[in-house]
This record gives sequence, structure tokens and C-alpha cells, in this order.
Amino acid sequence: MKIVADLHVHSKFSRATSRDMDAGTIALWAGHKGIDLVGTGDFTHPEYLKELKKILRPSADGLFTPRGAKGGVHFMLTTEVSNIYSYKGRTRRIHNVLLAPSFEAVDRINRALSRFGRLDYDGRPMFGFNAKDLVKLVMDASPLCMVIPAHAWTPWYSVFGSNSGFDSIEECFEEQAVHIHAIETGLSSDPPMNWRLDALDRITLVSNSDAHSPEKLGREANVFECDMRYEDIVSAIKTKDRGRFLSTIEFFPEEGKYHFDGHRNCKVRLSPQQTGQHDGTCPVCGGPLTIGVLNRVERLATRREGAVPENVIPFKHLIPLKEIMADVLSTGAGTVKVDRLYTEAVIERGVPELDILVDMPEKELRRLLPEGIVQGVMKVRDGMVDIEPGYDGEYGRISIRRDARQSPQQTLF
Repeated sequence: MKIVADLHVHSKFSRATSRDMDAGTIALWAGHKGIDLVGTGDFTHPEYLKELKKILRPSADGLFTPRGAKGGVHFMLTTEVSNIYSYKGRTRRIHNVLLAPSFEAVDRINRALSRFGRLDYDGRPMFGFNAKDLVKLVMDASPLCMVIPAHAWTPWYSVFGSNSGFDSIEECFEEQAVHIHAIETGLSSDPPMNWRLDALDRITLVSNSDAHSPEKLGREANVFECDMRYEDIVSAIKTKDRGRFLSTIEFFPEEGKYHFDGHRNCKVRLSPQQTGQHDGTCPVCGGPLTIGVLNRVERLATRREGAVPENVIPFKHLIPLKEIMADVLSTGAGTVKVDRLYTEAVIERGVPELDILVDMPEKELRRLLPEGIVQGVMKVRDGMVDIEPGYDGEYGRISIRRDARQSPQQTLF
């Protein structure tokens, strides 16, 4: 069966997260989005874990559904953990997503983590021990667990981050690197950027939303063709099996908020080449720039831009439907006008958003949406967009091309 999976989300117990991020609302919005399998997020938080144990029941091997639900959205037990520690004279800040096959495995992980700090202050707990020791702790809890470096390129909290990361998976995780089979590309990078590193050829690239509110679910996701079982999903990721792992759904990486270098306070956005011309300092205030994902990839790359190694997983760039509507209507994505149009097309008619964005034929789109929105969806599918790249915590600004004569930016697949 085809499975759209978003395995990295947060609950209402995480900092800067919507109060609506509980299991029931996550399931509801996953349905609106067209997501079949969604991560619970935050299983380390004791109050949220109580809710999960009360609300969820086993539905398939290692997966769960809300009690009383017949079919519909399935859940996988997931969380994100932050490790902040000193290594070789530098402070390292590494975030990892954990996948677990059962509440018993979760309980073992939580008991082990509780020896190092509190689990109740934030849905994404923070610890001062080495990231490699986190991997060992998790794998000791269950060999079926999986550890995936989260948003692997963001400057401040990731395995390759320019400000606090490492130059390789092996440098970060040392002997535990054998258990790292995948990384999360994050919003500011996409597969072709990662393909430039031959050290990542053995690694599977996954994409998840890292959603902090229900409407952000599915902005990045993974598409599988396999049984709805925990071990089948994890196996497809570990083995990079193109027969079971069909594709990823990606942001245009320029839209991510750390794609370019820059200094937000001075509203300075720079390409890697421009950063080099200014010796890494802000041309306005002279302070240090935040080095973005594209620059970091350039520094670690072993291949030219555009290189495609063997056995890569296909991908598609998408823009959330509300952003398309807002651009076509020349208004904000959070306005009443856009909310009403989205509700009529998706929620009231029960048409999943990802079906609209990816699969629905143009003829059917016209029965569902105004002509201008249909044209917007089709242009996004063809990559006919212009983007002011994001930088230093500011999302990029994306617009759909009005002039069809301009050559589209095509994805590779």
C-alpha cells in the first residue's frame, strides 16, 4: 500500500508550539493533509506520554491509531532530543529524531534519559552528554529503534551545522555511526544538495515537517509502498530500498529560513560567493554572519553541483496550498479569504491537500478550485517559481511566475 509519512512533529508540550498539537488534532489535520502515518512527537514528555497511552491503541505491528477510530491515520512513536556538549574545544548542539516500536521501548528510553536530566520541562528535552552516547542508549532500549539526525544542515542545532556541528557523521557519532542509516534534509536543503557529498551515498535522505502547528503538517514528507508496519517502514529507510521508499516531498530549499547566509538584524542576505567577498562579516555592522545551509554544503561538497549518484530516492518540490492561494490572491496565507477558500476546497469536501498538490489531474482541479489557483498549482508542479532565499531565521519569499514564457525550474524527477 502507498503510505505518506511525516515522522517528525512536536506536541503542545514543546516550546513555541501550538496548544492544538495533541494526538487528536494531529490525526485530524493529518487527514486533511493526506498523511497516512504521522509521528507522535515528544514521547519523552511524561504528561504527553500519559495522553498517548490513553488515546492510542495498537493498530499494526509497532504502530497505533486513536481509540475508536476505524482505519484512518496511523501513529509512530517518535520524539526529538537535543544534545549540547563540548567536544574538541567547541560547543556542539545536535538534534536527533528517535523512532520507537512500542511503549515498552519508550519507557526504557525515558528511564535511561531521566538519569541525565528532567524530561518534563520541554517536549524536546536537552541533555549535556555526547550524541554518540544517545545512540547507544536508544539502541540498548531496543535494536528496532532508529536514530535520525534532525534537520541535518541548520546552522545552530544539527550534525552538519556551521556553528555547532561536525564535518561528518563519523566524526559526530564515532563507533555508533554504524547505527545512523538516514538523515533529515530539513527545510533549507533538498536531496540534490546532499548528493554533492559522497560520504552520504550510503545514507537515506528523509524529509519531515518538524511541525509546531497542525497546519504545518506534511510540508515535507516521505512516500512509501509497503505494509503499514513499523518494521517495514524502518527497513525501507535503513536499506534505501527504492522499491519501498518511493520519494520524498520537499520544500523548495530557498524557502527555508537558513538557506543563504545573512544577518537578520541588518536585513542582509548573501550568497556564499558574496559572503566570501565580505570575509564572513556583515557589510552593514561588521558583525559575524550566520552561515547558511548552501554555504555549508559548498564547503563539504565532494561533487559538482548537479551531480546525481546511483540509487538515489526521487523527490518533488512543493509549496503548501495556502501559500499558493495567498500568492495568487495577493494576500497573506493567514487571512480570512485564504482560510475560507482552503476550508471549502480541502476540509468541507474532504479532498486531501497533498492530492491537490501532487496527483490530481488539472481537469479535476478545475472542478475544485478557481482557475487562478489551478494555474498556480500547475506552475508549482513545473517549478515555475521565483524565490528570495531565506537567511538567518527568516523564511524565503516565494512567488509563482506570471510569465509562462520564462523557463521553469524543473526538479530532476
